[in-house]
Amino acid sequence: MKLDDLQEGQKATIISIDASETLKSRLYSFGVLPHETVELKAHSLAKQTIEIDIDGTLIALRASEAHKIEVEPL
Repeated sequence: MKLDDLQEGQKATIISIDASETLKSRLYSFGVLPHETVELKAHSLAKQTIEIDIDGTLIALRASEAHKIEVEPL
């Protein structure tokens, strides 16, 4: 399952990130790492962006970026 497939309020564990090294570095700097627990807080109206919570930090991602993050729902 991909991160952008989660429903609002749903939590999951990050399994892997299938992205370029540049994007991976950016995500890692925000704490978006394999084995971390993430909660999807909100989608934009057109579902082009999502807001996630990792350890109390709110992060906005493009749907295209979130689609590169494989998760396992909790």
